[in-house]
Amino acid sequence: MNRRAAAVLTALVLSFGAAGCGGGSQTSCALDGCTITFPRSGDSRVSVLGVEARLVGVVNGAAELEVAGQQITVPVGGQADAGGFTVAVDRVTDTEVVVRVAP
Repeated sequence: MNRRAAAVLTALVLSFGAAGCGGGSQTSCALDGCTITFPRSGDSRVSVLGVEARLVGVVNGAAELEVAGQQITVPVGGQADAGGFTVAVDRVTDTEVVVRVAP
């Protein structure tokens, strides 16, 4: 990552990275993106890197997500692009879904 991109990402993380909201979701952000742990129940949405990310549901082990206004379905270990971000699903359990959002 070049210095300018790193500086922009640092500014975004400091400005928006830790801003979680709703449903007991947890966020952890670093220079290379944010990890979000969504609970499987309730309204699960957070604001990270200046965009809203929301867990819509889980179907056949794949997470249905809405990131930056785009709805995507991502299997465990897979990734997809949404709103200029790469979204990966690390883990789906009976109680939580762990997602990684990176620019």
